[in-house]
Amino acid sequence: MDGARDWQAYAAGLKPDGRAWIGGQRVPPGPGGVFDCISPIDGRKIAEISRGQATDIDQAVVGARRAFAEGRWANRSPRERKQVLLRLAELVRIHADELAALETLDMGKPVALSRAVDVMSAAQCLAWYGEALDKRYDEIAPTPRTALALVTREPIGVVGAIVPWNYPLLMTSWKVAPALAAGNSVVLKPSEKAALTALRLAELACEAGLPEHVFNVVPGLGPEAGQALALHPDVDCLAFTGSTRTGKQIVQFAGQSNLKRVYTELGGKSPFLVLDDADVEAAARACAGAIFFNQGESCNAPSRAVVHARVLEDFTARVAELAQSYQPGDPWTRGTVMGAVVDRIQLDTVLRYIAAGRQEGARLVTGGARVREDTGGFYVQPTVFGAVRSDMTIAREEIFGPVLSILPATDVAHAVALANDTPYGLAASVWSRDLDRALTVARALRAGTVHVNSYDEDDITVPFGGYKDSGTGRDKSLHAFDKYTELKTTWIRLPAGIAP
Repeated sequence: MDGARDWQAYAAGLKPDGRAWIGGQRVPPGPGGVFDCISPIDGRKIAEISRGQATDIDQAVVGARRAFAEGRWANRSPRERKQVLLRLAELVRIHADELAALETLDMGKPVALSRAVDVMSAAQCLAWYGEALDKRYDEIAPTPRTALALVTREPIGVVGAIVPWNYPLLMTSWKVAPALAAGNSVVLKPSEKAALTALRLAELACEAGLPEHVFNVVPGLGPEAGQALALHPDVDCLAFTGSTRTGKQIVQFAGQSNLKRVYTELGGKSPFLVLDDADVEAAARACAGAIFFNQGESCNAPSRAVVHARVLEDFTARVAELAQSYQPGDPWTRGTVMGAVVDRIQLDTVLRYIAAGRQEGARLVTGGARVREDTGGFYVQPTVFGAVRSDMTIAREEIFGPVLSILPATDVAHAVALANDTPYGLAASVWSRDLDRALTVARALRAGTVHVNSYDEDDITVPFGGYKDSGTGRDKSLHAFDKYTELKTTWIRLPAGIAP
């Protein structure tokens, strides 16, 4: 697909299905009924989504447990599971236009980015874990000659997954791909703000050959379906990506139920350190590209630029200039790089933080207003604040919007102190022409991912997750298998044998 008119016509012809997927089929709405799915592009209703309740979650979990106990998926050979995941990855590629259009309808990002980034990365994730699952080996421990100790990994059982709305399909693949590759059954609760691609993925998984009840998707509200999944006593582990506040609640729910393992990937307030010897032009481009990408709705967005006083003026001016090229536009139009924020609630949240920045004395350099209001959609300008102090609200709290705070630093030690002065620890970046200096600073930063002279460069082969209030889990890479498997030791007593 190419061109605004083609994409709009294509999207207009879609008939999104918001019914839950349980047991290999769509199921009619349960006692919770439905809620409207509103597109942030123009504020119109695009679908009705099932409002899952505890009864719907229980139905999905009971089926998932039965499928696991019967070995419908868990007992298949690694090669068979691999073939299904590879077929699913290929189906995602075949249906890339449909999935991209659904993603854009649902959460407002430019369709070109939905297709090139979200859909293609999800397909790659599914294929990578499919390829990886039959290349992992267990261990034999160095025991005495009278024993043989096997250390093996087994699927954990029923995996509950709760994913956010900012990268709905990609976050779903990050959870589902390794969980299925390990042989588990999965019950997924997508965000109520963007559930359409996860539901479509479940249909494609069935088409790819995944057995019934192995992958179930129950949409609904967090306090209803999400809480029911976290409290369910027959869920063995829960993988959650979302806000720190909700993540803390989910950990409590796990403790109230069966002490299920909970792996969280939570919020961020990531620092972007620009030292006095940095390439200011390259740093400004990377910072603007990362904070304004996806409308700023990224947990690892570099929302705090910590800039040495010697280059502060140049960096601020250049980022403000670059912000003009990220003005929101029609998500269906070729060349649009920033679309709508996900809904009116998020729009109001972003505008409230912008107002707080002004009230607390930060200097508004550019942006700060809602735009394209006549479309009925939810768009906000890329916004840059200067003269930000680390105690200001916009420097402390996750905004989840296209808002950059620039904090001045007097020297390297001050920059590191400002960078670490946060309850979060998801990502960070340091810019310097001196690699030894940059690496020394990188080691001092408390974050799960530290970029050097780059930002948001990524690969499926490396883990993603954070320190402190940014969570406890790691998505991506072979390390993701740790979340979805049990480690078992089998100790075998051997006869003494023949003496050497």
